[in-house]
Amino acid sequence: MLTIEPIIRQTQQELFIRLYQSAFPGAASFISKMGGNLDEAKDIFQDALLIYYEKTREQEFAPGLSESAYLVGICKHLWYKKHRDQKAGIPLDENLDLSEEEEPEVSGRLLHLVERSGKKCLDLLKAFYYDKLNMKELSQRFGFSGERSATVQKHKCLEKVRNEIQQRSLNQSDFYE
Repeated sequence: MLTIEPIIRQTQQELFIRLYQSAFPGAASFISKMGGNLDEAKDIFQDALLIYYEKTREQEFAPGLSESAYLVGICKHLWYKKHRDQKAGIPLDENLDLSEEEEPEVSGRLLHLVERSGKKCLDLLKAFYYDKLNMKELSQRFGFSGERSATVQKHKCLEKVRNEIQQRSLNQSDFYE
């Protein structure tokens, strides 16, 4: 008697091999950019494959994206969840230096995009975010008629940068080293 079980297993193996070949490089690249290593990428990708497989068994499942994009999205979600949970578990009695918060090192790519918005925008955003000037001080320094004008100009500068980011199809992970 011929059973369909071996055929199904063969098809599943082919699917997993194809998904590994198409999606794993993108997932591993993302995890590497976020400070992870190859073993972590493999673990997360395995978990993502299981989630994906379980989802495909549901009758109403329609990813709306390519399989690879969907899998990489699951990997990103799992990576963020893993590190959010790890940060929540750090005990407070460790020798933590709370005097200065560590900020991720921003790549030159973001600086380049801000520079493309113009010198005035660069100076305005620098004064607000790095020099920590309030709107009243910004309006005085840059010669705006008031705090509202400074707020509007800052918003316009941020929109220039956001539009440039959207045009280049960049995401947050592209800006951290």
